[in-house]
Amino acid sequence: MKITNFAVKNYQFTLIIFLLVAVVGYLTLFTMPRAEDPSTHPPQYLITVIYPGTSPKDMEEQVVKPIENKIYGLENIEKILTTVEDGVAAFQVKFKYGVDVDNKYQEISTEMNALKNSELPKDIYQIKTEKIASSDVKILQIALVSENASDKKLRDEADKLKSKIEKITNLKDVKYAGFPEQEIRIDLQLEKLAQLKIPLNVVMASLQSEAADIPGGSIDLGSKVFNVKTSGKFKNADDVSNTVIYNANGKIIYMKDVAEVGYKSQVVDHITRINGHRCVLVTAGMKDNVNITDVQKEFLPIVDEFSKELPSNIKLVKNFDQANMVSQRLGHLGFDFTLAIVLVIVTLLPLGLRASGIVMISIPLSLALGLIAMNAFGFSLNQLSIVGLVVALGLLVDDSIVVVENIERWLREGHSKMDAVLKGTKQIGIAVVGCTATLIIAFLPLAFLPDVSGEFIRSLPMAVITSVLASMIVALTLVPFLGSRFLKTHDHAGGNIFLQYLQKFLTRAYRDIMPKALKYPRTTIAISIVLSITAFGLFKVTGFKLFPTSEKPMFLINIKMPLQANISESDRVTKIVEAELKNHKEIVYYTSNVGKGNPQIYYNVHPQDRKPDFAQIFVQLEDEAKPSEKTALIEELRNKFKTMPYAKVEVKDFEQGTPLEANIVVRLFGEDQEVLRKLSSQVETILRNQEGTVYINNELNTYKTDVKVKINKEKARTLGVLTSDVDKVIRLSVAGLTVGDYIDDRGDARNVTLTLPRDKFSNLDALKNLYVNNLQGTPIALNQIAEISFETSPTAINHFNKSRFSKVTALSAKGYYANDLLTHIVPKLDQLKIPKGYYYKLSGEKESEGDALGGNFLAVIILSTFLFVAVLLLQFKTFKGIIIVLSIIPLGILGGVLLLLLNGSPMSLVAIIGFIGLSGIQVKNSLLLVDFTNQLRQEGHSIDEAISIAGETRFLPVVLTSITAICGLIPIALNSNPLIAPLAIVLIGGLISSTILSRIVTPVMYKLIPPSIEKM
Repeated sequence: MKITNFAVKNYQFTLIIFLLVAVVGYLTLFTMPRAEDPSTHPPQYLITVIYPGTSPKDMEEQVVKPIENKIYGLENIEKILTTVEDGVAAFQVKFKYGVDVDNKYQEISTEMNALKNSELPKDIYQIKTEKIASSDVKILQIALVSENASDKKLRDEADKLKSKIEKITNLKDVKYAGFPEQEIRIDLQLEKLAQLKIPLNVVMASLQSEAADIPGGSIDLGSKVFNVKTSGKFKNADDVSNTVIYNANGKIIYMKDVAEVGYKSQVVDHITRINGHRCVLVTAGMKDNVNITDVQKEFLPIVDEFSKELPSNIKLVKNFDQANMVSQRLGHLGFDFTLAIVLVIVTLLPLGLRASGIVMISIPLSLALGLIAMNAFGFSLNQLSIVGLVVALGLLVDDSIVVVENIERWLREGHSKMDAVLKGTKQIGIAVVGCTATLIIAFLPLAFLPDVSGEFIRSLPMAVITSVLASMIVALTLVPFLGSRFLKTHDHAGGNIFLQYLQKFLTRAYRDIMPKALKYPRTTIAISIVLSITAFGLFKVTGFKLFPTSEKPMFLINIKMPLQANISESDRVTKIVEAELKNHKEIVYYTSNVGKGNPQIYYNVHPQDRKPDFAQIFVQLEDEAKPSEKTALIEELRNKFKTMPYAKVEVKDFEQGTPLEANIVVRLFGEDQEVLRKLSSQVETILRNQEGTVYINNELNTYKTDVKVKINKEKARTLGVLTSDVDKVIRLSVAGLTVGDYIDDRGDARNVTLTLPRDKFSNLDALKNLYVNNLQGTPIALNQIAEISFETSPTAINHFNKSRFSKVTALSAKGYYANDLLTHIVPKLDQLKIPKGYYYKLSGEKESEGDALGGNFLAVIILSTFLFVAVLLLQFKTFKGIIIVLSIIPLGILGGVLLLLLNGSPMSLVAIIGFIGLSGIQVKNSLLLVDFTNQLRQEGHSIDEAISIAGETRFLPVVLTSITAICGLIPIALNSNPLIAPLAIVLIGGLISSTILSRIVTPVMYKLIPPSIEKM
């Protein structure tokens, strides 16, 4: 081959180029971005609207419908999932893959700002638009713990730490949570306003006017420009107290005349504790394409120094540091990688020390070239890319082994060193290129998997593709050059002692089988067909789960209180759960969040927004805790909390892959809430009666009760009272109205809130003795124009693409898979008598599978299949050769499925990757046999002679490459991570069965349908 001739004859150039590759690869290894999981940027967004005190039904009318109509009109929208609960509406917006993520974010933000200023209620507390990305995960969570420090002191210390950490350029979203913010609260006395006949709108307008901060601009004075400073914002409570709210008949009324003004904490809506102790949490995220280890080196000194500066009654606890987990995980994979290299070295002994040394030099150079390519494509060094490199380690030596072994064979036959290098490489070169092409094409569909699961997994196949491609370049350039310098002619034609014994073993193993197989070819093929059918039949036995649970030593406990429980009751029950967790010594930290979810510490679990009847506990075990130990603890806690009388306690492990609310989700579509409620009840019964389901949730099995203020509009109009003024007074009394902000002593903006005198939480007394001014300023008692009553309303309202639906969810119990359970559940769902216009759809894992393995993936598989066949046609010029080569694939599948069953792992996306990759490896091995058989026939050998010689000659490198690949994969197969182990298990099982059986099936197939050959 010309590239080989060039590399050998211009050895100085070859040497310099590969030295450059080695240096750049080494630098790349230490400068590449590092993270625990791959970075993903799906075109998905979360819009959260917080409107406290608003029922789901009112939220649907006033907030949800205007937003859905606007967002649904955007280009390339795929779906909108809306969840409406008390005072909160959450919109999960997903666009089609391939759109510009940042542009769509800008579009949504623009539309939301326009809606906020036009169609949406003016007193909405918050509208938040977020991009969903893996970088949302908090890499650091710190607790400042104290049982006796004041709220203000803890809050101030948290704010100081936040200010220090957020100066690190590679960190983002530094926040603290767990304590209510301070505000200036104006407790308005409506009786005094009524006596003075001052309209509420006038009071609000005066405060908003004084709170406004409008720059005065600039003026020229001589040759200089001076800025004009105006009144500015409120500075303190005295500024608010001395605000003039009314001036009539020469009498000035100040705010302090009609209200009590002072510093107070906002209403408590989030309580945090760590290991049962009161605390405030400080969290930080990390920007994309950054090395997490380098970031840790920046924040650790700051945290350690700050810890020393804290008062004696406040303790700093760094309970979550993802950098440690990344170092630990990458360290384990690094050990696996080292072990794999050692095992590969052992398998190379039959080649001889010099040949083995050449192959060993090719390994780091191939990996270095692959790493350089990975970095250029923008991939980070994470658990999946490292697994890809370990898998590639077992494959990339194939090319070098095949080339070196062929050169060695020529040397053993007595050829000169230069002839052996150049002609030996030329003889095998085309086969090496074809093998590499088929292997790359086999992994290619995995690099184009659609949706977020495809983006998540992409670094694995790309690591394999780049490394294997690099290995081909190394095998055809550097390996021949090194061979020309270091290999020598052999005294013994059979090679070294290891090679002689391996060759004898292979000859002895097939001595009796091969003649019989070739004598009865149809019987042999019939047996192989039976084995192939068995292999495909075993898929049903393994079960299927797209992504496994996480192996990380942490999990969540969700505490779902009875409907409408307040935060105090939620806190009481959380303390009961904490008391149980305290008894388990294997638990290192348990961080409680009452009224809200824990800050996001896992890439696909987004925190629950404010909800008083909800609490979440983040549980952490020892770093070295095994997944089996965690699973046993989860089962123990599930049994313990199963009979909890005060709340539903769900112990949930983290799931890998795309975000899922539950394994099994049944959505029921229709407009009438009552009909949906009846159908949901029937579905709930089906799920409860199904063995293997736990934590069944039906949002519509109970209704909540709301306080309804019914305004007599005719009477209100007669008395000159506007409905909007009634709503304002009610909101003022219950939730308060934000009328501006002030700058505190640390330079942060805090709210100025107008409300009525109340205790810590609002109660029904807040609606007593309220007055509303009419258009003339005359106070009208609220009870004159409105009645207060109670009414039932749904707990939550859900929309999917603007269609209303209810949902019933369930988790699969230990030892059960959602897909297997659905085979029993779906027939029962189909038997339901569903009214016209109503229907059900499956979500959860089923929907996730559809997104990951949908139409786009099928199209890529078809395209790759045609490319696969095209490459083989170029190699063999005949379809018979392709059939012979491909006939081995089902036999590899048999070994892969059997080993999965023995290991107890289900079929998964990663296992599918293993089977697709396995097809390329098998074809590569089979291709070597067929290609050499064709060469021998071209040289004049008969079919039987060619089959016999090729089997003896080429099967040795096939076995060597297979053993090398298996040894390289063993550490990954033994890894406790259920996400990556199935890949190695499938490859090892498939390689074992296909290597053993290819020696029989490929020659027999060749004899049955020999391709036509043009003799030389």
